Amino acid sequence: MNLLDGHVVVVGLGFGDEGKGAVVDALCAGRATTAVIRFNGGAQAAHNVVADGQHHTFSQFGSGTFAGVPTHLSRFVLVEPFALAEEARQLEDAGVRNPLSSLSVDGRALLTTPFHIHANRARENARGDGRHGSCGKGIGETVWYSLLPGAAPGDVVESQEVIGTPGEAPTVADCARPAVLRRKLDALARFYAPLATPPHSVDELVALYRDFAGAVRITGGDETGRLADSGRVVFEGAQGVLLDQHHGFHPHTTWSTTTPHNARALLGGRPHTVLGVTRTYLTRHGAGPLPTESAAVLARFPEAHNGTGEYQGAWRAGHLDAALLDYAIAACEGVDALAVTHLDATGLRVSSGPGSPAVDLPDPLAWFGTRLPVAVTGYGPDRADYREPVAAAVGAGSTISA
Repeated sequence: MNLLDGHVVVVGLGFGDEGKGAVVDALCAGRATTAVIRFNGGAQAAHNVVADGQHHTFSQFGSGTFAGVPTHLSRFVLVEPFALAEEARQLEDAGVRNPLSSLSVDGRALLTTPFHIHANRARENARGDGRHGSCGKGIGETVWYSLLPGAAPGDVVESQEVIGTPGEAPTVADCARPAVLRRKLDALARFYAPLATPPHSVDELVALYRDFAGAVRITGGDETGRLADSGRVVFEGAQGVLLDQHHGFHPHTTWSTTTPHNARALLGGRPHTVLGVTRTYLTRHGAGPLPTESAAVLARFPEAHNGTGEYQGAWRAGHLDAALLDYAIAACEGVDALAVTHLDATGLRVSSGPGSPAVDLPDPLAWFGTRLPVAVTGYGPDRADYREPVAAAVGAGSTISA
């Protein structure tokens, strides 16, 4: 059996933008797959897939959609229905028939609302030159508000002052319970009124979210377990380990667990392979540390699908950093194999750690192979540019997770 034949957990080993979407697409196109399961993040994800002449930046839909694989949004995902509806329209324009029919959502997933989004942007605007690099999608605000039950005005929770009396955080299941949803949205509106007021009224939101509940399948119980027991599933992570809420470099982190731990919890002990994705050079969006940053690398490798975000900030690049890669692998507490992208890049260099000069990297594939087996390689943006260089068998010497 090949390492990639069973359940696969895909995680980024950098600051995001490693090529997770293209890797998930390749994994789904190459083998029968029951579902792509998203296990962290929300509408801030931006996973680019190019296949059969089509391009899409996957955000909440799984990156196996072009390969015909359904998506399940687990309880660890932050769901933003407005962005999800817009993404569904974009996928229909790209030739995907009725995308919402292939989507299921755990009812326990937190709901990201316009209140969260506008509050997030107001906070980031107020930081001025000290911005954290937020995407402005309300992700951190959604998680923060969910931590507030029992807090009082003036309390400080996760370094932010509580500005009002919080209520219960709305969930996806509430979209089908108008009375419950209205109560929670009324509390949200009152809480955030001093900070930001979105254009939608509570009445409008209740009606729109009820329509959303009627358009997707909302699940309860162990939907992930059911999917995993019926066939191979691919877990698609968002952002990268170096942005993880526990292992990243604060305050330039995401309010999300980007390591494989959420996926492992969802799998409940079922065997799986953890596939860590890395570029042949290092990148990040916006503010925060990038020890090997190089204007020459940025100029040499232009990005077709990444640029400057209004809130996220500028696209940045630098040499491969061995110390950060090893740190990310260790934070995952078990990576079975690597997926190495951007192998078409030339003139690469690598730094061994802080203060160490970058040296030439003439054979990146061999260099990565000294750390872990390389199970997937990417030599360009298209699905056709992805391949499996070795058939890593499960057996003696394998570190396959269980």
